Amino acid sequence: MYPARRTVLSLGTLCAGTLLLTGCLGLGGGNPDAGTNGVGKLPPQTIEQQARTAAGTAPAVRLAGTVLSDGQTFRLDMRLRSNGGVGEVTTKGSTFQLLRVGGSLYLKAGADFYGDGGDDKDSKAAAAKLNGKYVKVPTTDPAYRQFSGFTDKKTLLADLFVLDGTLQRGSHRKVAGTRTIALDGSRGGSLDISLSGKPYPLRYQRAGNAGTLTLSDWGQDFTLAAPGKGAVVDYGSSVGATPAPSAAKKK
Repeated sequence: MYPARRTVLSLGTLCAGTLLLTGCLGLGGGNPDAGTNGVGKLPPQTIEQQARTAAGTAPAVRLAGTVLSDGQTFRLDMRLRSNGGVGEVTTKGSTFQLLRVGGSLYLKAGADFYGDGGDDKDSKAAAAKLNGKYVKVPTTDPAYRQFSGFTDKKTLLADLFVLDGTLQRGSHRKVAGTRTIALDGSRGGSLDISLSGKPYPLRYQRAGNAGTLTLSDWGQDFTLAAPGKGAVVDYGSSVGATPAPSAAKKK
């Protein structure tokens, strides 16, 4: 064996034997915060504040996952901006779309969402008229407050920073391939903060197994516009009128 080759092999053996302790030739070292934005080394309260600031100043975000509220599970997939949002909500087997532009909230669903009108001929006709059309929800209708919250970036993000008990810095993890640091509540709940780029929240696990939400597409803007007049049906003063959307009555 040539001396040069023996030297290379010796270095390789030495590196393999010491990699877990100190790394080899300056690589590795076992530091979980190496190559990150440094947030993982900060006190938990500071991490939370930086994440809150990053989330609040981002122009847009996509939020998806499940939420348990008042004993009912909602599955959300929403794109949110400061002036509104658009996306899909599913609960109790019913799926409907929400669109809010400024103060105007629109709901779109199939005839089955409205109960198909039952056996009443007029109700069936009304449900068929609403099928696949946007309904502008009156601001005075209780459903407006109920559903507009799903399109409100500020409201939904504020809920992310509610962890039960004392705030603690948790373990290093990954969410969709991105390294994160966990913020844990001593009595439940966990929030994963990105260790790459800005410290955006990437995953929120609610206490008591009450749902998990993932957040992505931070800062990626999208088109948000009111539907054309031909796509909107007047549903009167309340979406709670006959035929009533079952989801609106059962939250």
